[in-house]
Amino acid sequence: MDQPKSNFLSNPRFFKISVVILLIIRGICNALVPLMDKTEARYSEIARLMAETGNWITPQIDYGVPFWAKPPLSTWLSAASMNIFGVNEFAVRLPYLVLVAGMVLLIGKYAKRAHLPFYLPGFILLLIPELFLHAGVVSTDTALTFAVTLTFLSFWEATHNGKKIWGYLFFVGIGLGLLAKGPIIIILCGPPLFLWMVFQKKYKTVFTKIPWILGLLVTAIVAVPWYYFAEQTTPGFIDYFLVGEHWLRFTDSSWKGDKYGFPKTQPLGIVWVFLLLFALPWIQVVFYKVFKTRKTLFKEDWVLFLLLWLLWTPLFFTVSSSLIHTYIMPVMVPVALLIVHWWPSIKIKKPLVIANLVIVGICVVFLMGATGTNTIEKYANSDKYFISKNQERIKFDELYHFGKKSYSSQFYSKGVVQSISLVELKKKEDAFWPFSFIVKKKDMKKLEHIDFSNFILLDENEKKYFYGVPK
Repeated sequence: MDQPKSNFLSNPRFFKISVVILLIIRGICNALVPLMDKTEARYSEIARLMAETGNWITPQIDYGVPFWAKPPLSTWLSAASMNIFGVNEFAVRLPYLVLVAGMVLLIGKYAKRAHLPFYLPGFILLLIPELFLHAGVVSTDTALTFAVTLTFLSFWEATHNGKKIWGYLFFVGIGLGLLAKGPIIIILCGPPLFLWMVFQKKYKTVFTKIPWILGLLVTAIVAVPWYYFAEQTTPGFIDYFLVGEHWLRFTDSSWKGDKYGFPKTQPLGIVWVFLLLFALPWIQVVFYKVFKTRKTLFKEDWVLFLLLWLLWTPLFFTVSSSLIHTYIMPVMVPVALLIVHWWPSIKIKKPLVIANLVIVGICVVFLMGATGTNTIEKYANSDKYFISKNQERIKFDELYHFGKKSYSSQFYSKGVVQSISLVELKKKEDAFWPFSFIVKKKDMKKLEHIDFSNFILLDENEKKYFYGVPK
C-alpha cells in the first residue's frame, strides 16, 4: 500500500523555490520603493558621490565634505554597483540583496549535515522580518552581519573540520567587519567565542587550529591600508571614528560631537524589545526551546555556540543609551540556525511557515496597491517624484531645497540641488531666470513674507511643496 504523501515542508524543492521567490520579491521591492530620507538616502548619496567623483578613499556626505561616521565597505559596494547598473534604487540596493543571498548559501550546509533541506536555513532567515527588510535597505548593518556570520562560522569550521582555509577566512571576516563598521566586529565576536572556548575547554583546539600569527596579518592586509590612507587624506578621522563613534556614542546619549546624526536616547534594555519584535515569531520559538532544553544546553556544543552568538549582542547593547533596531541584525543567522537544529521537534512549524508567508504576501499586495494608486508617491518621505516628474525643467532650471537640502533630493538630482535660505529666496522673488525649489510644509510659516504669486505650485505630497517660476 502506498504511503501517504508528506506535506510541503518535507519537500526540499519547496524551500529552494521559496528562497528564490523571496529574493526575487525583495529585488522587485528594491526597484519600486524610493529611497527614504534620512538614513537610507544619506548612505545612497554618499555612494553616488563616490561613484561620481572616483574618490574611493574618503566617503563624502557632500562635495568635498568627508563622512567620518562609518568605514567604506557598504559605500564601495553600492558605488561599484551604480558604476555597472546606473544611478537608481535597484543598483544602490543590489549589494545588500547579494550579501543576504551569500548568507543563505553559507548556512545551507548546516541543514544538510542534519539531513535536512539545504535551503531550509535560508528560508527561515528570509522569513525573519529584520533580515528580510535589510535585504534591500542601504545601510552598513547588512555588510556587518555578513562579516560577523563569516567570522563565527569560519571559527566553527576551523575548530571542527580541520581545513586550514577556514582559519584564514575567520580573519578575513574580521577584516571585512573592520571595513563594514569598525572595531565593533571584535566586540561582537570576541567575547562569545572566548566564552565558548572556556565553557567547552577548547583551549588547545582554538590555539592550534586557528592560524593566529598569519591570520592577524591577513586581517591587517584586508583592513589597515584603508584606515591609514583615510587618516592621511583627512587628518582627524581616527580620533573621531574610534573615540566618538565607538565610545561616546554608546556611553553618552547627549554626545554633542556627532557630526552627522542626532542623539537617540533609548530606555536601557530596549534592544530586547527590538529582538522580540523584529525577529518574531522565530525568536520566541528559540527562547521556548532553550527553556525546555536548559538542562542539556552545555552538553550540546553547536547549540551553545549559537546561543552565545545570539545572546551576547543584545546583552552588550542592554547598557547602551544610544541604539537603533538594526543593531540586532548580526544575530539573525544564529536564530535561523537554532530553528533548524530544533526543526524536527517543532510541532507548530507548519502554521508558523504559513503565517509568515501570508504576511509576506500581504506586504507584497499592499506595495503593489500603494504603487498603483500613487500612495507611495503621496506619503513617502522622499523627493524622488518631484525630481523624476520634472527632469526637463530641472535640466535647465536652478533647483533648490529650502533650508537644509534632503539626501533624497541630492541623490535623485545627481548633486544638482542646492540649499537656499530665506534671505536668498527673498532675493529671487523677482528673478527673470527659471528656478524651482522644494519646501517642507512645516516650514511654510518661515516663508510668510514671500510673495508666492511669483511662483507656481508644480507638485506636492503630504510633507512638501514643489514650486517653480513660470516660464
